Amino acid sequence: MQSTFVMVQMKSVEDPMENLAKAEKYAAAAKERFQADLLLFPEVFMSMFPSKTPVLESNKIAETLDGPFVTGMRKLARDNDVWVVFGMKEKTEEGDGRAYNTCLVVDNHGEIISKYHKTHMYDAFGYKESNGFKPGDRLFTPIDTPFGKLGLFVCYEVRFPEVARYEATHGADIILMPTSWVKGDLKTFQFRTLVTARAIENTVFVLACNQCGGATTGESVAVDPMGVAIAAAGETDALVPVYIDTDRIAQVRKKLPSFGDRRMELYEE
Repeated sequence: MQSTFVMVQMKSVEDPMENLAKAEKYAAAAKERFQADLLLFPEVFMSMFPSKTPVLESNKIAETLDGPFVTGMRKLARDNDVWVVFGMKEKTEEGDGRAYNTCLVVDNHGEIISKYHKTHMYDAFGYKESNGFKPGDRLFTPIDTPFGKLGLFVCYEVRFPEVARYEATHGADIILMPTSWVKGDLKTFQFRTLVTARAIENTVFVLACNQCGGATTGESVAVDPMGVAIAAAGETDALVPVYIDTDRIAQVRKKLPSFGDRRMELYEE
């Protein structure tokens, strides 16, 4: 099964409507230039504030799933006849100023097919994501689509092999990773290594679409089931086409059957 995904690597600003306008421009270009079937946007691309902005201030823009940003993204999908996967800040019921770090999957008719609340908070490298975001309580359940079965996790979760393995064991052919990967010592090396490892060990496609500019690295990458980088970006805004053929999964698993050779009886604690 062949399809064309386009990773929309971009730098988000504070104003959600400005980011929506940018997304609309990129969606039209991706459809015209690449005949895109699915657009993958970065983590929380709805709005990005400078890193030292107080949580209560930056989360004021959080909205519900019937708010103007999501409504605009649903219209974008419908107008361009394309699936979209994107990150946003979703309001919680807690009243403590935190939001959900949410990813939505919207089909080409503008219907919300699935949503995911990031479960593993980036409380690392001197940052504490849990101050601003409430973690979800379940992993993403892979979904059937016209392009194969899609799995999903977000950014920091690539450091947990169990998360990607959950997606693969529940049938994912393609794992999408919206991310906002922050610059730092060895972070570029770790980003590419971890994404590649998750693809190889599960013999699936992994697409990591990153924010760029400011504190984030860009460098979005798509890796095939054999660990081959089949598409990549630099450090600036870019549309990155990824041509996927899910028949590649069976071809790789025939000569590299490690996923099927697991001995589950030995892994129980």
